[in-house]
Amino acid sequence: MSGDGEFFLSIIGSIEHAEFYDADNVYCKYGFHFGPEWTVVAGIEEGLTQMCKCSSDPRNLAVWNFPLEITFKSTNPHGWPQMIMSIYGLDLFGHDVIRGYGVCHLPLKTGYHEKRVAVYVPESSSTLQRFAAWLTGRRPELIDPAILASNGGRDLTRMRVEGAVTVTFNVVMKDFFKLGYKNGENPDK
Repeated sequence: MSGDGEFFLSIIGSIEHAEFYDADNVYCKYGFHFGPEWTVVAGIEEGLTQMCKCSSDPRNLAVWNFPLEITFKSTNPHGWPQMIMSIYGLDLFGHDVIRGYGVCHLPLKTGYHEKRVAVYVPESSSTLQRFAAWLTGRRPELIDPAILASNGGRDLTRMRVEGAVTVTFNVVMKDFFKLGYKNGENPDK
């Protein structure tokens, strides 16, 4: 039962698969970033998929089919939850290295949604840093990937696209319309 002025957002879905330009054994670390008036009332706020070997066809597909399930409660839609993904893979020496980051807002409408999320990797800012990264096999990495969910500092980070992750969401909202919020849906249907 919800209290006065609260609504719920429930997500069941899956991190389906990823397509990469240059990766082989990969896994995905994910988490949710949301505003201060949001709380998680059920489900898992962060997790880690299994490692997957990419397919040998031109798509270079890594299939995870990793389940997602989380329910949020809030009094205000400001700070709508976002999913942040950090993709890691093995280098030639078997060390974990970052393969890219992806971020997407959770859908604003009820029902089934499939999102294709671009995966970006940070680029070195100088020729010397690029050479050192090539020599050591260590790529530039964000200290806190949550920066991707905010506007602060994003314009200072050089990134390039390395692939895409497909995520599916089944969305249910409770008491959203009763509180007077609208998202383009007709709540009377």
